[in-house]
Amino acid sequence: MPDKTPVFAVIGAGSWGTALAILLARNGVTVRLWGHLPEEVQALARDREHRAFLPGIPFPDNLQPVEQLAAVLEGVDEILIAVPSHAFGSALKAIAPYLKREIGVCWATKGLEPQTGRLLHEVAEETLGKKRPFAVISGPSFAKEVAAGLPTAITVASASEAYAERIADYLHSDCFRAYTSSDVIGLEIGGAAKNVMAIGAGISDGLKFGANARAALITRGLNEIMRLGLALGGKPETFIGLGGMGDLVLTCTDDQSRNRRMGLALARGATIDQAKQEIGQEVEGVMATQEICNKAHALGVEMPITEQIQRVLYQGLDPRSAVQTLLERDKRPESG
Repeated sequence: MPDKTPVFAVIGAGSWGTALAILLARNGVTVRLWGHLPEEVQALARDREHRAFLPGIPFPDNLQPVEQLAAVLEGVDEILIAVPSHAFGSALKAIAPYLKREIGVCWATKGLEPQTGRLLHEVAEETLGKKRPFAVISGPSFAKEVAAGLPTAITVASASEAYAERIADYLHSDCFRAYTSSDVIGLEIGGAAKNVMAIGAGISDGLKFGANARAALITRGLNEIMRLGLALGGKPETFIGLGGMGDLVLTCTDDQSRNRRMGLALARGATIDQAKQEIGQEVEGVMATQEICNKAHALGVEMPITEQIQRVLYQGLDPRSAVQTLLERDKRPESG
């Protein structure tokens, strides 16, 4: 940690952005938290907690919600973005005019850019240039548990080893372990694709297919994620680590996962819109499914589970028919 108290701007005042802001503040960092809705930021400043998503967890004194983006970014040392993937590009464009020097930008957003399917580091490099350091933060981490101070481990990946270490140092605490990696691509693919599999796991459990089916889906789902990630240049070890298998298992097996809850809702006959309204937060896996399918097709990567989930979400396929299609596939070696 530097000699002077560093100042972090956290862009995104949802549950995850707020949880990370609380973590950083507890670690002694001065944190300015910004959200795109002024009335929500005002409520955070008034209540000194996020009553909608993290009730009962008070803000440290060194965490200040701030309405004006210019004020949030004035003189900051680091920027952390934690917005939904569909808002990532617009968040970068919003902060770009205020970045007077090549300070680092890290993000805890999981997903791909809608419509283009680009990885988020590609969006960041195009918008903010390639000279500044970038990092992605990912791993098995529910916001409520991080904010509550429960044990958590994640990975920080960056092309700059020094920057990855710096961000990990800011995050690391006696209840939050931060590992580092150079595999930005692998960590981004793992974080995006696991949400798709969580929808599938929710569907499977919602249809009462049992623990055996869930375990098979997670395992074969990891195989699909690895195939896509390796085709894009990711490293094998990333997919059996926290940002791959770890995040996949968490998201597929616990009902804190919005994507799993989406699958559960679809299994009982709800529409996507009905499920979203019930969940009340962004469900990243819905958009990610289409983008990952497009990317897999372009690369010639076989992802049968993802394809069936895409058909359920976008073509109205009955979830039971999707599962039956997967069961009827020709047998093959497990390594295929």
